[in-house]
Amino acid sequence: MPYYDYRCAECGAIFEVRASIKEKEAGLNLECAQCHSGEVRQVITAGLVLHGSSGDSVPLCGCGPNAGPGCCG
Repeated sequence: MPYYDYRCAECGAIFEVRASIKEKEAGLNLECAQCHSGEVRQVITAGLVLHGSSGDSVPLCGCGPNAGPGCCG
């Protein structure tokens, strides 16, 4: 299931929500955990990181841990 980042418009807190694409398309009723405001907006990030079964982050471009300085950008 994907994670989505949200920011509270009232207090500025950033939090993560785990929801299926189907749940997100149906509409999520979210509330800030810090101030309980319902004024939250999704934060769109530029990168995508996949997490393996061991919890290690794997860059989407396929660069390995010993990649040179020109890898991934």
